[in-house]
Amino acid sequence: MAVSYKKLWKMLIDKEMKRTELRDAVDMSTNTLAKLGKNEYISLEMLDRICTYLNCDIGDVMEIVPSKQKDKV
Repeated sequence: MAVSYKKLWKMLIDKEMKRTELRDAVDMSTNTLAKLGKNEYISLEMLDRICTYLNCDIGDVMEIVPSKQKDKV
C-alpha cells in the first residue's frame, strides 16, 4: 500500500494557498514538505497539525492507494 496527498494539493489550490504558506502556518520542516511532495509517509502529529489548520479530516488530505506491484505475502 502507498499513500497519496493529491487531496491536500487540490485543497490548497481551492484555497489559493501555496505549499510554503502551509509549511509556515503549521511549522513544518522543508524535509517534511518534500516528503509530502513525494507521497512518502509523514508523522501522524504533522497530519493532525495540517488538518487542524485546514479545519478538515485526515481523509480530506490523504488516502491510501494500492501499490503498483502486488503485495508479497
